[in-house]
Amino acid sequence: MSLILDAGAFVALERNERAMWRRLKATRRSGTPPMTHGGVIAQVWRGGTGRQAQLARALHAVEVVPLDGELGRRAGALLARSGLTDAIDAALAAMADHGDQIITSDPDDLAALVAASTRRVDIVPT
Repeated sequence: MSLILDAGAFVALERNERAMWRRLKATRRSGTPPMTHGGVIAQVWRGGTGRQAQLARALHAVEVVPLDGELGRRAGALLARSGLTDAIDAALAAMADHGDQIITSDPDDLAALVAASTRRVDIVPT
């Protein structure tokens, strides 16, 4: 099982929300690093100076998957099947496999994208 983080999860980490930090640490201890993709980083990163120290710390613990052509095509197919338009969310759903969890501040759209993927993925609101 992998833990996949959307922008809302990183915002929670940046705000130093203890429950999200505990979840991140527990996942790291399990031997499988949490994951995200580069598009999510673009949504939250604003230079990292000063107030983004918590975010920078969190990113060191996360595997960042490239949003490349293959992932982009899989995400586009999910957008077509779901009728949604957010490519960043679609790429998160496309990364997920059976048994994974996506931590999100947008559970409705992610649930629709996961349903379009036909995978059994848990959507966990932040």
